[in-house]
Amino acid sequence: MAAHIRRRLRKGATTTAVAAAAVAALAASQAPAATLADGSAGSGDPKAAGEDTASGETDGAATGNSPYYTDLPPLVTPDKPGSSSNLPAAGRAEAGIPASILAAYKQAERTVATTDPSCRLPWQLLAAIGKVESGQARGGRVDANGTASPRILGPALNGQGFALIKDTDGGAYDGDAVHDRAVGPMQFIPSTWASWGQDANGDGRKDPNNIYDAALAAGRYLCANDRDLALAADLDQAVLSYNRSTEYLRTVRSWFSYYQRGTHEIPDGTGTLPSTPSTPTPSPRPGAGSGSSATPSPTPSPSKPGKPSPGPSKPGGGGSTSPTPKPPTPKPTPPSETFGSLENAGTGPLRATAGQEFDERVSVLARNAVGAPLAKVPVTFTVTGGTGTLFAGGRKTVTVRTGTDGTATAPKLQAGEKAGEFTVTAVAGTGRPRTLTYAATVTARQADAIARTDEKALVAAPGEKFADAVTVKATYKDAAAAGVAVTATMVKDPLGVIDNDKGPYFKDAKGKPVRTLTTLTTDADGQLRLPEIFADDNEGTYLLRLTTEGGASVVIKLTVEASEETAPEETAPEETAPEETAPDATETPAATKP
Repeated sequence: MAAHIRRRLRKGATTTAVAAAAVAALAASQAPAATLADGSAGSGDPKAAGEDTASGETDGAATGNSPYYTDLPPLVTPDKPGSSSNLPAAGRAEAGIPASILAAYKQAERTVATTDPSCRLPWQLLAAIGKVESGQARGGRVDANGTASPRILGPALNGQGFALIKDTDGGAYDGDAVHDRAVGPMQFIPSTWASWGQDANGDGRKDPNNIYDAALAAGRYLCANDRDLALAADLDQAVLSYNRSTEYLRTVRSWFSYYQRGTHEIPDGTGTLPSTPSTPTPSPRPGAGSGSSATPSPTPSPSKPGKPSPGPSKPGGGGSTSPTPKPPTPKPTPPSETFGSLENAGTGPLRATAGQEFDERVSVLARNAVGAPLAKVPVTFTVTGGTGTLFAGGRKTVTVRTGTDGTATAPKLQAGEKAGEFTVTAVAGTGRPRTLTYAATVTARQADAIARTDEKALVAAPGEKFADAVTVKATYKDAAAAGVAVTATMVKDPLGVIDNDKGPYFKDAKGKPVRTLTTLTTDADGQLRLPEIFADDNEGTYLLRLTTEGGASVVIKLTVEASEETAPEETAPEETAPEETAPDATETPAATKP
């Protein structure tokens, strides 16, 4: 019915205003999910559309503005809004999409969601363009690999009713060594395919006649220039970049809405074929729609060659003959220069001991829109977290440009002194920057062995302190382990499973007994001298267990015992010999016998 109305509008003498109203009514009946953006091509303003439909220039359009099918979907949609995309095959014929074609669209959506998730490409948009361009590859007439047979070619773009595009591929894709033709289910002109072509089915070829290759190429092309296709304005610009025609945009929008409301899979080769191609203007420099499998016959137009037709009427459909200045139209950036994705270039686990240099360096890979490495892209790396980790040179943020292989590698990381988690974020691209975040860990300094520096027995009397200090040394791979945290605990068993609540103890800052210390650290030589150890009134043998970060441990024996008291020896009193005294000088000496 829609096609019938449009043919009457084209052939009759109905005014341009009536034609525009009818087309607008048909498009509006489909209730698109996202309305045309304010001030976009939907307003009928050539400036807003970024087009001049009779200019004859391609303006960088993917299809070279070659012809397309103008059939609109039926006024009765396949199902209510929000219905499943897997409805039974008993629906209306127009709602059915051939199996291989539908699979290609959905595969392209998944692939682009991986490499450019911010584009938010819906497969229904590819289906709408595929319907308008080739009637879903002529109703799904493809082989087991998804390649159209015979190949789908648009008319020669020889300037006679179409744009003038001289041969760019030597006839390799379109078989025409004089002029280019739009090729394949998605109707790419050879020069565009040379830049955007994809190998989506993994056969080693980029074939525009293969629906898998063509659908992925179309998806990447629509996502160019950092577009977010969930936004009406970006979606409109994407469709206009495919074919710079306001009418083309409305037609694609109608089918897009139709497929969003529901569709179903049908066997390959059984799809409904469109019947109404767009009509070119017989001018050396006219603009037309995009390609189809059939070459339409040029229909004379009352409008003068080289003059734009106002409003939503198709090229060659009549209208005002007053010249309208053609506004500059932004062209999609070539895919070799368009940012596609930012990926991990093989960065391994980021883990280092406090104060040490990380062995691994953060590296990213930038790709363009067709998946090839993208050089000279500035990538900014930033360290975030409280471990004190920095890039070499003491910087938290550095910017590095990708090389010819598309990779950028950040400087080495120097771990801080605080153990914990931190992140390194890589950001590249403008508009919608691509971001990668890497988790990293700083572990405490470690030791794989710890031992006393002497073997002297440690003994103290009850209530006294141990006279000899305990000194240990920690090592890691036989080298002194500096700055290693050590925990000292009084325990009842060598494994340290049961803590001891009596016997030897340390003193805290307030002089109170404690039997566990967790604030100990080895010095620059890996040595640690423990604080003074005291004994309570309980005699016995006790254990002190020292453990380090890294799992090294040593158990030290402490003995509390009373010292042996020696009783005083009993000795006989000393006999004192009588003291001999000198005779008193006053005494009279005894008489001596003669």
